[in-house]
Amino acid sequence: MPQAYELAATTAPGSPTMRHDEGFETPPVDRDLHKRTLRKLDFLLLPFLALLFLFNSLDKSNIGNAESAHFTRDIGLERSDLNTAVALFFAFFVTLQPAGAALGRRYGMVAWVPSCMVLWGISTALHTWVRAKWQLYTLRILIGCLEAGFYACTVSYLSLFYTRYEFGRRLSLFYGQAAVGGALGGILSYIVFSRFPDNNDDHEEGTAPALGRKWQSWQILFLLEGSLTIVVAFVGYFWLPHSVETAWFLTPVERAYASSRVIQDRAEQTQAAIGSHEEQDEEAEYDEESRGLLNTSQATATVGIQGTITDDRGLTPHDILAAIVSPNIWHILACNILSAIPVYAFSVFLPLVLAPFTETPNPALVNLLTAPPYICGATTLYFFASYSDKHRKRITPVLSGLVVLITGLFLVVLLPTTKAWAIPRYLALNVLLSGTFIASPLTVAWISGNTPSPGKRALLLGINGWGNLAGIISAMFFKPKYADTGYIIPFIWTLACVSASAGGYVLFWRNLKAENARRRAILSSWDEADVEKERLFGQGPLDNEYRIIRWVAGVLKKFERARGVVEWWEDAAASGREGDERLTFVYGL
Repeated sequence: MPQAYELAATTAPGSPTMRHDEGFETPPVDRDLHKRTLRKLDFLLLPFLALLFLFNSLDKSNIGNAESAHFTRDIGLERSDLNTAVALFFAFFVTLQPAGAALGRRYGMVAWVPSCMVLWGISTALHTWVRAKWQLYTLRILIGCLEAGFYACTVSYLSLFYTRYEFGRRLSLFYGQAAVGGALGGILSYIVFSRFPDNNDDHEEGTAPALGRKWQSWQILFLLEGSLTIVVAFVGYFWLPHSVETAWFLTPVERAYASSRVIQDRAEQTQAAIGSHEEQDEEAEYDEESRGLLNTSQATATVGIQGTITDDRGLTPHDILAAIVSPNIWHILACNILSAIPVYAFSVFLPLVLAPFTETPNPALVNLLTAPPYICGATTLYFFASYSDKHRKRITPVLSGLVVLITGLFLVVLLPTTKAWAIPRYLALNVLLSGTFIASPLTVAWISGNTPSPGKRALLLGINGWGNLAGIISAMFFKPKYADTGYIIPFIWTLACVSASAGGYVLFWRNLKAENARRRAILSSWDEADVEKERLFGQGPLDNEYRIIRWVAGVLKKFERARGVVEWWEDAAASGREGDERLTFVYGL
């Protein structure tokens, strides 16, 4: 493993100082080296990860595209069976999110994700030969199990290569593939359905098509997308490095620099506000605007474990325990579930919502109409994320995005559903989709930027993956019986959920400010030695340390069979507070 790169070693005379965070000078670096390293990450690593997520999105949403070409009718099922299949997918996809994230962290994203992709690509291709309800349900359940943890694994992996305030914009390009995937899925469906029109005349309604004579358009769509997923997954085994130290596309000097800058970013933190109240007030505004790193005193210790910080493998008992008892993750999860309902609703049901917009049934045209709203969503997300990185704020852009989303929902609910109002309603859907994709990735960026420990970070992202419960809720909302009324009732329920989410984010923002103030107040009562002990080891004089954990351990000790669990539980708590648990850590907003 290379030693931490000496940042000043390649600095040309008179070269400017670079900053990782406003207000904190870091040693000057070679700008050419910095740009060259970042350019390689941006053009060789990030696009391939985005490609993986693109196919993840395609294989999740293609069942909606297929349904617009009479998928369930052709295989003799009811339209409601599609909703059941979608709900089953999300039930397993959601439940297994933390497990998928933990396994990805345990074995490494480079081995875990491509392996899962190969298997779900095969499952997608097998939809081509579905002839019964149980076959459809089984395949959707398999895909749900295999895709669980994918997003958490890949986002956690991406955070190993970029500093915090480079991360939001890159994450938007990555997460934006959900929108791009929707647009591409619509375009691919248009091409396939135009080239291979429906063959409903070849067989009776309610019976399977005669494969020996001619395939249906939805069969070709499933086979094409499944096969492409398998090919991309196999490339992933060879393309993705475990860490920047093993990146095949970086030179040794670039690897050392890429590693050191991430380590330094994770090792910087604003100094705890101790001293006079005037000093605390002067620092408070900056503390709440700079956010979320380990304090500077920890830099030496952090560099000593750089392999843990920059490698995609490794998980400790403390990581698991700390993730479970984190209060922030459960609050932000509830907000994320409510705000993500439109994401999953339209990833499956947008072609069905747009079906009445055409004069005659035309699956190809309907799927083509899905592309512009998704393009609006991807573009808006990129600009919001760029603003978030530039101004080092997360929650404000999230709330702004929710305002755009709520505006679009209001318009869709209020506008008449008649053909004469088709164009205004379509424009309203474009507004709606523009705000749909902003909250989730910036929430993930907040979690990543405020969780220095990579093991805990991966698990928190896995728990946040339970936000995919929104997929189950969307399947319950957008039932076929609402199609004739333009899905107005589902849109009203979605509007109520998104509005509640916005209120939850406001409360979360207030809680973070209060927690930062509480920590400053506690630290101001400690002497310098105790503060330093907290900074370095997370063992300052905190009376209620792990009170809940000790109580749970005491209860478990009453059961003989739980002895092993108690020992694990106590061992996980024995190492002291880590990362954002330390009172010298300041949460970002």
